[in-house]
Amino acid sequence: MPATQAEKADRFRQLHAGPGAFVIANPWDAGSARALAKLGFEALATSSGASAAVLGRRDGELSREEALAHARCIVMASALPVSADLENGFGDAPGFAAETIHLAAAAGLVGGSIEDATGDREHPVYDIGLAAERIAAAAEAARTLPFPFTLTARSENFLRGRLDLDDTIRRLQAYEKAGADVLFAPGLPDLDAVRAVCAAVGKPVNFMAGIPGKSFSVAELAQAGVRRISLATSLYRAAMAGLISAAKEVKECGTFGYLDRL
Repeated sequence: MPATQAEKADRFRQLHAGPGAFVIANPWDAGSARALAKLGFEALATSSGASAAVLGRRDGELSREEALAHARCIVMASALPVSADLENGFGDAPGFAAETIHLAAAAGLVGGSIEDATGDREHPVYDIGLAAERIAAAAEAARTLPFPFTLTARSENFLRGRLDLDDTIRRLQAYEKAGADVLFAPGLPDLDAVRAVCAAVGKPVNFMAGIPGKSFSVAELAQAGVRRISLATSLYRAAMAGLISAAKEVKECGTFGYLDRL
């Protein structure tokens, strides 16, 4: 029998309980989702960057409807729990975040992240007060669902040029207080920063592997206190690197040596 959404949600929660850390893999379409499931990953997550790229767009250019339709394809591809990158909830007001959580659940998702990035280069992140209100609204929406939807709150400081660890920690603490189930600060510069974040909060911490020089081993991250490790667009980029290498060989050399490496 296929797993129900509630069963997937329970399984996803249990993964965050430890011991140690687990890797949540980021597919970009149904085919990659099935491949990752076959390899033994226990949960999947969408990546806004990869989701946009498969449609020939840049990160942040998908509408909410497009992002959720893409997520639903990944949900339907396997029996694994799927969490989604829900960007900033696709709107500034807290109500948008709440509505997005309800729509995510309707798409079959059992988790999702809401970030504090505004999309405005002049003011790249929301004021901490509004940002916490947005997480509180999302958390309240999640609690109305008939299964435990896992809400991840993201502090985008380090991806948006605000290299302030103290402010990042204050934000994560505010989001934890607002009801987030998992906390996430992509782009942390080193393991000392990762340890500081994990020590400062009580909820499970997600670490994003995918930035050269700032991606550490599963063992190192688990020792630092991380519970979940996501891969962002890195698997998509690895796949595209293989495609480009093979295509360049055909175009520039007229040979098909890449076939021997398949």
